[in-house]
Amino acid sequence: MDLKLEVVVIPVSDVDKAKEFYLDTLGFRADADFPIRDGYRIVQATPPGSACSVIFGEGLTTLPAGSARGLHLITTDIEQAVGELTERGVDVEGPFHDVTGAFHQAAPGSRVPGLAPGRPSYGTFARFADPDGNEWFLQEVTERAPGR
Repeated sequence: MDLKLEVVVIPVSDVDKAKEFYLDTLGFRADADFPIRDGYRIVQATPPGSACSVIFGEGLTTLPAGSARGLHLITTDIEQAVGELTERGVDVEGPFHDVTGAFHQAAPGSRVPGLAPGRPSYGTFARFADPDGNEWFLQEVTERAPGR
């Protein structure tokens, strides 16, 4: 069976404000904006270089706005990505790595400021949130694990 993750729904409170953030601030590609009817609108946007898009709008999810956590954007140069996002007005925490050296824990207290020692692929992160508080992580991946 061949399965691909292609869409993630993001719960937002203000569709136009979210659209401005994802398209204008983050630089995602605008794929669609379908105002189907009052209370039902679909906006789809795709991060540069990604095969997976995000969808937000009205009438799409019962999750509260800002409740998405742990969304990851992968970059080959986290310092450059943090710099560009900061220049675009995004409040970015990081780069940081986890005290264990593996992935990152949910608790901010386990985050060690700076790049992971030796800068291993998958080891360095940064964090930011959209206007509603949906949480995003940047993860630096310079060499893919086998099979990826």
